[in-house]
Order: sequence, then C-alpha cells, then structure tokens
Amino acid sequence: MLITSVSEFRKDIKTYLDRVVKNFETLIINRGKDSGIVVMSLQEYNSLMATNHELSSRKNEQRLDSAIAKLKNGTTFNKDLIQD
Repeated sequence: MLITSVSEFRKDIKTYLDRVVKNFETLIINRGKDSGIVVMSLQEYNSLMATNHELSSRKNEQRLDSAIAKLKNGTTFNKDLIQD
C-alpha cells in the first residue's frame, strides 16, 4: 500500500499510477484529517466487486453457512463417496 499527499501525487502522478496498475498496489492520497482518496487498478476494483457480489448472494451465503456447519460437525466432502 502506498500513501502520499495530494501535492506529492501531483508532482509524480504518472509514476504513482503506473505502480498502482503494474504492481497491483493500492494508493491512498491523504487529504487532511480523516479525509483521503483510495486509488486502485480497474482489475483490482473488478475483483472486489465480483467478490462482493458473490458474498451478497443469499444462495452463496447459505452454501457457505452449510459448509462451515459441516466443518464444525466434522462432516466433510469425500470424493471417494461419489459414484460414477
């Protein structure tokens, strides 16, 4: 994660943006007390949105809850039990 001020960002915007895109880094531009901006690559943003979508799906939430319950009960998936 990179952290910089607005003035430093302005001085070297291309380098900062290149690092974000090429190194999958997140950039925080500090704008003062409790204020800032987060810059990330489009690929990273799309990945976060896809993950958020998957986690927000009620069906996926139920499947995850079921899998967690099975792990807690010691019931796990065994591929040897599948019949062809």
